[in-house]
Amino acid sequence: MPATVHQDPLRVEFVFPDGQRLTCLLDGTEDDELAAELSRGLPGLVHPLGQVAAPRTAKRYVRDLRKLVTGLTALGLTGGLGEVTVPMLVRHWLASSPSHVMGSRWLLLSVQDATGLIPKPVVHNITGRLIKKIPKSDPIRPYTEGEWARLLDGLRSVAAQAWSAHREAKNLAAAGCHPAEGALTRENVAWLLLQEGPISGEEFGEMAGCSPKNKWVTVHVNQLKDALYPTSITLAAHRLLFGAYSGIVPDGIADLGLGDVSWAGESTVLLDYVKKRRGKESSTLTDRAVRVLERWLALTALSRLHAPTHLVEELWLRTRRRHSRREHPRVFLIDTIEVSSRRQWAQWQLVHLTGLQGDDGNALPIDSRRVRTTYLNQLSRAGWTGATTIDPNHTPAVEGDHYLSSLTPAQLEAVESIIEDGQADMLRKAQPPTVLTDEETAKFATELPELARQMRVDAGVLAELLGGERDVFTASCKDQLAGVHGPKGKPCPARPWVCLLCPLALFMPRHVPNLLRLKAFFSRQFRQMANAEFIAVFGPYADRLEHEILPRFPDAVLEEAAGDVADTDAEVPLRPEEGTDPQEDE
Repeated sequence: MPATVHQDPLRVEFVFPDGQRLTCLLDGTEDDELAAELSRGLPGLVHPLGQVAAPRTAKRYVRDLRKLVTGLTALGLTGGLGEVTVPMLVRHWLASSPSHVMGSRWLLLSVQDATGLIPKPVVHNITGRLIKKIPKSDPIRPYTEGEWARLLDGLRSVAAQAWSAHREAKNLAAAGCHPAEGALTRENVAWLLLQEGPISGEEFGEMAGCSPKNKWVTVHVNQLKDALYPTSITLAAHRLLFGAYSGIVPDGIADLGLGDVSWAGESTVLLDYVKKRRGKESSTLTDRAVRVLERWLALTALSRLHAPTHLVEELWLRTRRRHSRREHPRVFLIDTIEVSSRRQWAQWQLVHLTGLQGDDGNALPIDSRRVRTTYLNQLSRAGWTGATTIDPNHTPAVEGDHYLSSLTPAQLEAVESIIEDGQADMLRKAQPPTVLTDEETAKFATELPELARQMRVDAGVLAELLGGERDVFTASCKDQLAGVHGPKGKPCPARPWVCLLCPLALFMPRHVPNLLRLKAFFSRQFRQMANAEFIAVFGPYADRLEHEILPRFPDAVLEEAAGDVADTDAEVPLRPEEGTDPQEDE
């Protein structure tokens, strides 16, 4: 679902794909009439027409609008957009940040599309070169193989320890009773925490009838409370592990609720989530992601019993410690962790808890964006072709830089070498074939030095070509050890039809029978293969043979050679899997 805009002259309300609403008031500027004119460009910036698909982006464009009003008014603009001049706009942009230059440029272009109020010289300037460009951001780098393995091991270790402590605490609670009726034992502490929720040490002391300053009580209450009710660190470990196994965008994972999880059988889960720039999406979870989700639901089952009503349907619940005695009663110790500083704190605690290190030996920061990038990088390296692009908002170049590849200088050099080889191969295939008739052969035999220079071979090699000493099945080869289709210095391993597009091949009348046998082979393949498959495998070779090589020979030569063609696979050096003759029944 695209974002929408409801607009009054100085009041704009955005409705985003995930259901969020944002109302922006544009009054109180230096020129409210100018602000109202500029606000008419905001609808044209909304996705899918523009970039606005989340509150943060909308707020940025509103700030650019206000700053544009302030800047142009300070430069003497009083008559609205129809009176703006190029010098005025350029002076404003030179005093502004690259981000504002880009944002106000898109805003003005959208205003022009909606109203046509901006003078043509100004429009020409807006659509020209940027006065200031936003520096290109560095791609998000995926974790290396070693870092990724250590990260997953660390997250799995934290998740396993949390689950083990949770089961142990529940077993203790099953064997306990109320501390006021029994004694201060771990079993009784666990029992009361199970019944009352994540209470503090002071509250436990009041209920159990013991001193609230009892250190033993404080230590064991905190330990067992953290085991029964997942903490921020436990939540962060499970959420990162879920992202590493599912590849869902971090903002989609963060906003998940119980209603977004649809069970299709015992082990298949369809997950609905919202990507803030695109709206609702869905994904079938992998088996590992399903197991993480099942474990997390089991860990938070007790938390949901004691959570406030408005948080019961949230997927990612955690227990925090009260900051002060004046804080609201204990039920509000259970909440979510969506404040950025809280997430970052929990992730740094994970790093220190697991001793996670990068390849350089330093502490490895955990970033949920890098987790997703690494997941997609792993898919791309495994040959994944599930989509043309991961996000339709991205170009293939952006996704290649940010998501699908991470190349060292050596790997980049190897890739460039492959590209160069491919381009050289395309150029070689575009060269016309070298074909000599009997008359041309006799003529060139008397002009060996000049012909050798043209063909870039010495006279001895040319003599061998003309004499048949360098013949292969369909042609004479200038150099079988050149390494065009295989390792350099080794005999060429190419199939017979590859010679048809090879720049080293020289075709003469004595090769015509084999060329016709190859043509018959193509015809048999065409009859038994799908058109698209034949064109992909044999199309370029058959086209070269049919239209560029055989027409160069006289009809008499072709007719005489045709009598030697039996139209069977036995005439062509084929591998067993390349045969076309029908197999006789035994």
